[in-house]
Amino acid sequence: MPKEAETINHPYWPRNLSIPNYVANDRSMSEILVFLFSVSGILLLATWSLTGRKVAGSRLSGGRRLALCWFTVCGFIHGVIEGWFSLYYTIIPEDQSFLSQLWKEYSKGDSRYAIADNFTVSMETVTACLWGPFSIWIVLAFLYNHSYRFVLQLIVSLGQLYGAVLYFFTEHRDGYIHSEYGHPIYFWFYFVFMNILWIVIPLILIADSWCQLSTCQSMFDKAAQKGKSKRS
Repeated sequence: MPKEAETINHPYWPRNLSIPNYVANDRSMSEILVFLFSVSGILLLATWSLTGRKVAGSRLSGGRRLALCWFTVCGFIHGVIEGWFSLYYTIIPEDQSFLSQLWKEYSKGDSRYAIADNFTVSMETVTACLWGPFSIWIVLAFLYNHSYRFVLQLIVSLGQLYGAVLYFFTEHRDGYIHSEYGHPIYFWFYFVFMNILWIVIPLILIADSWCQLSTCQSMFDKAAQKGKSKRS
């Protein structure tokens, strides 16, 4: 009996998961979600306003501005929230800092974060170190009309897509044991919805980058062909 009580001192799945140093949150789910979506909303509005100015003599399209809003929020989530996990994953179950409590709340949808699973630690560290700064770089590249802006968008979107596919596929192979399968909030909202965004949106941006870069290459090829014709 003491052993059983020790292994079920937390809200995570599987229920026999051992987290002996776990300390329950003193922040409610609503407080944590309000913080997350409020900061994301402020960043969206600020970026939408910032990108309304003219770039290289013309204004960005609505779709392009939405893409830059996406990358701004990605910079915050990857760099700050996931960056926190990559730094403090060893103490999160017992820590009561706000971002640690955010991760303990999210772990109800994927307990791999509560036990510092090797895959999640590795993936989140790469995401925080690379895709966080690169997301902000993309926003600046578009605002200053740098020639490499679509190359950056393609690199980051491919990285995000790859990480999200691995995230879902590794859990699928585990049989979805790290969440209460089918739970409307913990499984469908936390685990599925909040992560599938990093499959759907990067796919759209990869296609966008493909079209933009292909058009540029086609124009370059035509110009090069005309140059050869004139010389001959």
